[in-house]
Amino acid sequence: MKTRYSSLVSLKKNTMQKSERVVQNANKTLLNAKEALRNSLAELQNISSPDHGFISEFLANRSLLDAQKALIKHNQEWVQYATQELQNAQEQLKKDMIEFEKFKYLEVQEIEKFMKAKRVQEAKDLDEIALMTFGKKTDKRQAS
Repeated sequence: MKTRYSSLVSLKKNTMQKSERVVQNANKTLLNAKEALRNSLAELQNISSPDHGFISEFLANRSLLDAQKALIKHNQEWVQYATQELQNAQEQLKKDMIEFEKFKYLEVQEIEKFMKAKRVQEAKDLDEIALMTFGKKTDKRQAS
């Protein structure tokens, strides 16, 4: 049944669905960030320090460790950012769900109001029909 809230309900539903997709994408991003952090930590464990050799090998190894630590720091910041984005998306989804439920409730209330008015009108119509047929039956009985 179409009500004055129907278009708003569908609009709010679409908004809520978009927010759900944003939350799903934020979840994927967070998972990717955590995976990248795990991989960079594993790579750091795989880097072995030379025990002997030229100073250039030690310096190269040190540069490699510094680069890996910078990558780990970057991935940690990415995880923090992705976590924050996920929280923001979840909060927005919650707001959108509340808005959708508000308008859905209003629509249901309006439908119930319409149905109640329709039942009352049908009851009045049936009473009127009953009175008209009752009057005809009494007229026939009096005539005979």
